[in-house]
Amino acid sequence: MLIGAINSPYIWVKVPNKQNSWQFFDELLNTKNIVGLPGSGFGPNGEGYFRLTGFGDYQESLEAIERLKEYKT
Repeated sequence: MLIGAINSPYIWVKVPNKQNSWQFFDELLNTKNIVGLPGSGFGPNGEGYFRLTGFGDYQESLEAIERLKEYKT
């Protein structure tokens, strides 16, 4: 997992299983109800990553992280 710069409210997650960032986005949305952003939306260097935000409700962010931990690779 990558963490953004100092004071950056984003968490970057490496996409597993050689999926692209849109495939991972679709899978998390449909199986875990996690909404984030595919890294490819941030340019070619973002491909292979998925971005979560820390701007939302703290408890909801923790819930998303717990669901992400349950993700089977």
